[in-house]
Amino acid sequence: MNQDYIKPDNWSIIEEGFYAERVKSSESLFSIGNGAMGQRANFEEHYSGDTFQGSYIAGVYYPDKTRVGWWKNGYPEYFAKVLNAPNWIGINVLINGQQLDLNTCKSVDDFKRELNMKEGWLSRTFKATLPNDVKIKVAVKRFLSLDLDEVGAINYEVTPLNTDAEIIFQPYIDASITNEDTNWDDKFWDATSVNYEGHQAFIEAKTMKTNFHTCTFMESKVCINNKAVFVDQNIENTANYVSFSYAYSVKKGDNYSIQKFGGYTVDRNHNANTLVKAAKHALKKATKKGFFQMLEDQKNAWLNIWEMADITIEGDVKAQQGIRFNIFQLNQTYLGKDSRLNIGPKGFTGEKYGGSTYWDTEAYCIPFYMATKDQKVARALLEYRYNHLEKAIENAEKLGFTNGAALYPMVTMNGEECHNEWEITFEEIHRNGAIAYAIFNYHRFTGDYSYIPEKGLEVLIAIARFWQQRATFSTDKNKYVILGVTGPNEYENNVNNNWYTNYLAKWCIDYAVENIDKIAAEYPEDFTRIINKVRLSDTEIQKWKAVASNMYFPYSEKHHVYLQQDGFIDKELITVENLPKSERPINQKWSWDRILRSPYIKQADTLQGFYFFEDKFTNEELERHFDFYEPFTVHESSLSPCVHSIQAAKLDRMEQAYTFYLRTSRLDLDDYNCEVHEGLHITSMAGTWMSIVEGFGGMRIKDGKLSFMPKIPKQWKGYSFKINFRNHIIKVNVTQEQTYFEMLCGEQLEILFNNKALVLESNVLKAVS
Repeated sequence: MNQDYIKPDNWSIIEEGFYAERVKSSESLFSIGNGAMGQRANFEEHYSGDTFQGSYIAGVYYPDKTRVGWWKNGYPEYFAKVLNAPNWIGINVLINGQQLDLNTCKSVDDFKRELNMKEGWLSRTFKATLPNDVKIKVAVKRFLSLDLDEVGAINYEVTPLNTDAEIIFQPYIDASITNEDTNWDDKFWDATSVNYEGHQAFIEAKTMKTNFHTCTFMESKVCINNKAVFVDQNIENTANYVSFSYAYSVKKGDNYSIQKFGGYTVDRNHNANTLVKAAKHALKKATKKGFFQMLEDQKNAWLNIWEMADITIEGDVKAQQGIRFNIFQLNQTYLGKDSRLNIGPKGFTGEKYGGSTYWDTEAYCIPFYMATKDQKVARALLEYRYNHLEKAIENAEKLGFTNGAALYPMVTMNGEECHNEWEITFEEIHRNGAIAYAIFNYHRFTGDYSYIPEKGLEVLIAIARFWQQRATFSTDKNKYVILGVTGPNEYENNVNNNWYTNYLAKWCIDYAVENIDKIAAEYPEDFTRIINKVRLSDTEIQKWKAVASNMYFPYSEKHHVYLQQDGFIDKELITVENLPKSERPINQKWSWDRILRSPYIKQADTLQGFYFFEDKFTNEELERHFDFYEPFTVHESSLSPCVHSIQAAKLDRMEQAYTFYLRTSRLDLDDYNCEVHEGLHITSMAGTWMSIVEGFGGMRIKDGKLSFMPKIPKQWKGYSFKINFRNHIIKVNVTQEQTYFEMLCGEQLEILFNNKALVLESNVLKAVS
């Protein structure tokens, strides 16, 4: 564990004391977002210390030209980057001519930062002694509105403690920003106009290459002891910057404050020529409500989210804080309002991974959104991939595949592949399987089959075509093999016959054929339309079947396990417990060559397949594979601990399940992998939700019925969660003695509890043990 400074609290993330070395980590941990935009928890006032500035607008990106040492045919031309957007939160603060800067203050006392997850706001309070010996008290509160999602609001208060002082607030907006992760130090933004009117200011800017047009805006007012005052303003502006100055002579002990509203309007939602007009409209609505009414609205909006999404844990504050932090960040990142958007692995908390879409959405996030939102949200995530099908076919064509075979990108903003590491771009092809699995998972959970004949079957056919062409017939083995791949365990590159990939390939083909037959029989019009569109023949389907029915799966007779890949057993099989802690994490301590030759597993690989397809394997088989692979797993991927927690719970290894749960839920809060300063692990947070609902709660879908086999860690008195299953809202409350089910919405429903039928009725509490 790298850090332990976040105070345990059921509903808040709290930091006490100012330490410069924590600033970048805290900027990640205290990030805020509303689905349309987000920002790291940068200070509003100037800070000269080490900081990672970051504000982001959903869906706005830049195609940064690929930079690699050795170009290979098929490489993507660019790596998409979520852009550090123009800064609207800035407020320079001067006290008797001295700039407030926590990095240069003589002292900073009583520093406290709080991210209130229940109500959706970020606050900061402290006392500081400036170099000119003026002592001040500062209180700041900030939030990004869920209701007016183009607007954020700041209330910034300064009280001089030891003398009267002239205090100047300088709110500003600034488009002269850069990305830390630029490949070529390109200029990403072009400011096209700067204008101001009254207390409002606007910077219109467009992205280079992608031509997203944005307007960054602000409006401010100042108060003394909470009463608005009129102050002459001085204006400073350049080609990409504008600030106002509000100077006031403040008596010792009085409170001088500024309320600032700001944000972005974007041509994704408005005509590019009316962005300033749209910004004025947004500001009018915000200022009419005022900061404190908007804050009340914010609390109510979050109350509605928590009403469905909350998971309660009794008797373990750190576990409770962890799961709420994960649920909170997921909802800050994606709310399902805009089907053009998806879920970046870092959300709005950092630049790593470019803010793009990965297979994480399909493998980890869709279950969370299916169960805690309306099913339309999950369906929109499936449609996002359908809308990119033509691009996926183009991606496959670039690698030599034909006939409408599709390879979905490892990393994308618009359907094009934009990842530039060959061992992932070309070889981590298992992502195709996650796309197909999500279609299966959606139908299994929601019971909504309509997506498949309408759109999903085209995706399944294109994916099956890819797998059939990607497989090679081995005359030596008399089997189909899949060569030169990287599985989920990215600590093995360019391996042959990764078991998970081979198993997915077979399953995808079988699933595509199953749905072709079903749609032919039950949806003849859709069948004719699709078959004519994709030009699929029986002869081609027979080729698919030949591959699927004769797929090779590496197996060790000695260990009675499927091998992660052909050469795994040839490695020096030294378990993680014999790896010195000083050499962890190995991805920061070892050469890549050494990692590739080691037996160490970055994340669940073979076990990921057992998680997806557990119905195909016995508990004995799961136990054997878990016992073989887990001792070699270093969990240096955020996606790993949740799968192991679910499987440990299934195997009734509750202490191990609990340990893995803490690791996944507090991965960022405790910075297990020493990288939280780069941003949070948003998509794996959905895996944390799964580790409780599917792991401890034992939730599954069996023969179309909701099924539970609950277990509870000894550290907890109880836990509860809600599930939206086919428009039935069900609350599950598990204690050490009993499990309680209550149907809060919906008609009578039969579920399974420990494999026995249980009928739930509306608003009737059922206790079972």
